[in-house]
Amino acid sequence: MSKNPANRRPKQRPSGHCPQTPAPLWASQNFLTSSRTIRRLLACTDISPQDLVVEIGPGKGHITRELLPRCGSVLAAELDSALCARLRERFAGEARLRLWQGDFLTMPLPKGHYKVFANIPFSHTTDILRRLSQAPNPPACAWLVVERGAAMRFAGQGRPGLSALMLAPFFQVRIAASIPREQFHPAPRVDAVLLELRRRPQPDLPPSQRQSFRRFLEQGLSRGALSLLSKKQLASALGRAGLPLPADDSNMKYVQWLCLFRAWRLLGRK
Repeated sequence: MSKNPANRRPKQRPSGHCPQTPAPLWASQNFLTSSRTIRRLLACTDISPQDLVVEIGPGKGHITRELLPRCGSVLAAELDSALCARLRERFAGEARLRLWQGDFLTMPLPKGHYKVFANIPFSHTTDILRRLSQAPNPPACAWLVVERGAAMRFAGQGRPGLSALMLAPFFQVRIAASIPREQFHPAPRVDAVLLELRRRPQPDLPPSQRQSFRRFLEQGLSRGALSLLSKKQLASALGRAGLPLPADDSNMKYVQWLCLFRAWRLLGRK
């Protein structure tokens, strides 16, 4: 057979072939559908009848249905237009529910007091946490269903990394409940948890120092604390605060990084 491409016959598509249509947006999500599981998770919160609760990605409304009797009102952001239409139909006449069709990352957040409860798309965990934690008016508290590994990273379990250290001045972060993967539909590859972020009444740093703190941490975590302060400065700063000098940077806790950052700024570093 000739190797000349011009002599090759074009491949024939099977009879009746039609192009694949993209999967709907909700097809890649892992839903919690058990009322019992959702109620167990809500019992870990302090959501009250006075609260406005933001829900991210309500899907088919399983969580929404359990939230409404427990709070004052729900503001739900749903990206998928088909799911949003189903939600409007399912909750028709429910005055306490406001639906916002679109990307949560671009949705205007409430200007007053609010809380968040959501089973978020796992692939967008970092973006959603950044949006909530760095908002001009962050939530009083947020409970997010996330993968266990991501939760451990943001909660700073073990050696705290950049993600945990950037949250710590503004939020107290903890894992509030475990969620076996079998409780989702469809089941994800890993177990999940309910991650709680509770806003500190008085932040450890003003928001205006957030970016300076990030630069400080990025250098300290990659090159060591001694790249920022001398050994004498480091020992003096920690000693004045009554904090121990760690054996090495891998043992540094949040309070020690915060103490060194404050000393670093007093020395005129930016």
